Amino acid sequence: MSKVAIVVLADTETHEGLGRVVNALESVKEFKDGHDDVQLIFDGAGPKWIPELEKPDHKLHGLYNAVKDRIGGACEFCAGAFGVKDKVVACGVKLAGEYDGHPSFKKLVAQGYQVITF
Repeated sequence: MSKVAIVVLADTETHEGLGRVVNALESVKEFKDGHDDVQLIFDGAGPKWIPELEKPDHKLHGLYNAVKDRIGGACEFCAGAFGVKDKVVACGVKLAGEYDGHPSFKKLVAQGYQVITF
């Protein structure tokens, strides 16, 4: 069984960012379907995706819902810096701030997770 943390760093502003979030969500789904231990983490500009993907009319809403149970958190610092902290919390996603307000990737690596970024 693989242990993988998939990190979305992409912003919502570009078509390239949309492509990156699609690839991240598809990767999480593949690991989930394979019964692997997979976490989805939103960091950097990534937390901006959460309120967007929660919209029922967003074209990725179904894929997002298929992997929502694998969300490990959104960076607390970055969610605040990008102005979406309250929206992320309202979506039911926990904030991760174990290391200076950011998710602890050292902790994930120590727990045996491979980290993949998009």
